[in-house]
Amino acid sequence: MPRVLRILNRLIIGGPAINATYLTRYMEDFETMLVIGGKDDHEEDANHLTDKLGITPEYVPHMKRAINPLNDRIAYNEVKALIDKFKPDIIHTHAAKAGVIGRLAAEASKVPVILHTFHGHVFHSYFNKLQTDSFIMIERYLAKKSTGIIAISDSQKHDLAETYKICDEDKIEIIPLGLDIDKFLEDQHQKRQDFRTRFQIKEDEIAIGIIGRIVPIKNHSLFTAAAEKLLSLTGKKVRFVIVGDGDMRPQMEADFRRMNISYSYFPDHPFGATAICTSWQTQIDFVLAGLDIVALTSHNEGTPLSLIEAQASGKPVVST
Repeated sequence: MPRVLRILNRLIIGGPAINATYLTRYMEDFETMLVIGGKDDHEEDANHLTDKLGITPEYVPHMKRAINPLNDRIAYNEVKALIDKFKPDIIHTHAAKAGVIGRLAAEASKVPVILHTFHGHVFHSYFNKLQTDSFIMIERYLAKKSTGIIAISDSQKHDLAETYKICDEDKIEIIPLGLDIDKFLEDQHQKRQDFRTRFQIKEDEIAIGIIGRIVPIKNHSLFTAAAEKLLSLTGKKVRFVIVGDGDMRPQMEADFRRMNISYSYFPDHPFGATAICTSWQTQIDFVLAGLDIVALTSHNEGTPLSLIEAQASGKPVVST
């Protein structure tokens, strides 16, 4: 049976974690190992995914998102040791840091097939021009070491092949994310009642939500500005629901206060505010059942999981 060693940056709520864990569980014609890096302090882990699917991953805590030469070297040695022990036929890396460390270690260990999936990219709106150009050069170098590159959408393939010249388009295969959408269609009425009861949202109130990490690239300042504008234009009862957390939450909270929009952070102050931050929620099907509109304000996205899941739930979306 062929062996696949899959490497993921970090196991946090989002598309890459769902994709990597489902592939690990359901590619039953392969013997698989899942290797996971360390998350940042403000990020919520998605251990419920591996627990639900019966996966026991190997953890490489030094493989973190931020660049740190010492940690990165330790992580490289740990990943290479796992490769040499498992002896995979295929290495499949997911996202940037895992892609760098995993592909370099795979080449050094002479793994026959090296694959990498882009779950988005950092080629605009993340860093300054010098840093961005450096990352593009690194990805071009790593693409030459890869047997194949996987994009999760047509537009992403176009970015990789045409806009940023990471590799020739012949080297890129489009494999969309596989999702379990049945849960977004089942028991919608009861889930809606459960969510709205928990967060005290009345049925005659329009709940507009945004789901994801509260970090600069997600551009929550646009969401708060839109909330202020909408409240000035409508007499309807509207509630704003921010699902997620991150290091820009204090700035978002300050924006709401400056706009005189009542705000509560649910774990601390659960009730009554126009804007509610629920922090992380693992049962997104309940969240989407309870919302009426889903927004996304990101500067840059790969394939936006929250919008796909919202559409699976039959909810209208408003997006940049």
